[in-house]
Parts: sequence; structure tokens; C-alpha cells
Amino acid sequence: MPPVAAADRPLVYPDHLGMRVLHKTIYMSLSDPRRALNRKLTGQLRTGRTMRHPRVVRRPSGRGQIRDMVPISRRPAEVETRLVPGRWEGDVVMGRRPSAVATLLERTTRVVRLVALPDGIKTQQVRPHLVRAIEQMPPPMRGSLTWDRGREMAEHAQLTAQMGMPVHFCRKGSPWQRGTNENTNGPLPQYLGKSTDLRLLDQNDLDRIATELNDRPRRIHGYRAPSALYAALCAQVDATTP
Repeated sequence: MPPVAAADRPLVYPDHLGMRVLHKTIYMSLSDPRRALNRKLTGQLRTGRTMRHPRVVRRPSGRGQIRDMVPISRRPAEVETRLVPGRWEGDVVMGRRPSAVATLLERTTRVVRLVALPDGIKTQQVRPHLVRAIEQMPPPMRGSLTWDRGREMAEHAQLTAQMGMPVHFCRKGSPWQRGTNENTNGPLPQYLGKSTDLRLLDQNDLDRIATELNDRPRRIHGYRAPSALYAALCAQVDATTP
């Protein structure tokens, strides 16, 4: 193969900063009608677009953000030990959109509560149903709640003021920080069905499913059921509450 003549070699300046060009400059030189080198060249682009519209950088507006989040780093250290009952983890499990069910899991006993969300998954639709579920717990068992960063918990401050139950949020992209709840959510499609309209299940249906889950013996509890452990703790709390 004959050597390429010096005049035919492409000019490459990998170490010369002054010879580098941003890709945006190249695109603008092709598509900007005021500075276009050759308008016919735009037809050779992969997209075939003759015009290029630069993206507009939007300033954060605050919409869709959860305000005044209490980070999980401020959660009491006793929660991690699981020795103090009444520490809960929560999440929303989606069915066929927009249907969903909320899950609450107690860390010490692994008992789970399933909460129907018949009205929707917006925060003002979720909070009343969570409040009703929490009201069924003895007050000493309302220690705290750890949640992911779902916007359905945007009214966490109102929930805390109403129930006296602080809500702590996982770090961004770290749902494993409420891993017990994540593990419990795994088998739920076996009971709820995949791509099911969960609005067809009322609270009685969900209570029956939760009872079946809670009555299953767990090896971590010496093959005792979470429901039995939770009932024993509630009885103990009632006996010691003045």
C-alpha cells in the first residue's frame, strides 16, 4: 500500500489545546443560519435535523421536592439495633398505574401492614390512610418511620405533628437503607398479582394477605411467627403503660 502523502494526511493536534473545538461549536457551524459553513452538510447528520435548538437550563423551582426532610443520619442509633420495638419502615408498591398499596413493616418483629390507597398516590391522598393505619398501633409502638424519597410522603411534617411519629428519609438512591421493607415487598406480587389494578382490593382483602404473611414462621425468630412476637410486645407495652 503506497504511503500517504503528507499533504493528504488529516491534521491532528491531540496535545494542542488551542486547536480543540467543542462539539456544540461544530453543530452550530452546520446548523446556525447566520454562520453555517454549508447548509447541505446538515443532511449528513445522523438525525437529519436542519436546525439545532440548544437545551434551556431550567432553574430548580422546588416543585415536586420534599421540604424539610429529616435525614436518616438523624435517626436514633437504637433503630439500627432492632432492640427497641416500634420502629417502622414504609414504602408504596405500585400495581397497574395509578393504583398502589402502602406497606408498613416493624423492624423488630418484621410484622407487616398493608394499607389500601383507593384515592390515589398523591401525598394528600396517601397521608389519611397512613394515619388510620398508625392509629391502630399502641402509642408506644409509634416510635418512628423510615421512608424512601417518594413524593407521596411530602406531608411528612403533618403526619409527625398528627401522630407524634417522626419520619426519616433514606439518602438519595439508597432504598437499601430500609432493606427489611424492601425484602418484604419482594413476595407481594405473589399475593397482589402483577400489573393488577390494586384499587380492586379493599382494606379487608389486604388485611387477609397481611395476616397470611405475618403468620408464617420465620427462621430469624426461631421459627416463631411475626404476628405472635408483635402481639407479645403489644401486651407487654399495655402492661407497663400507666
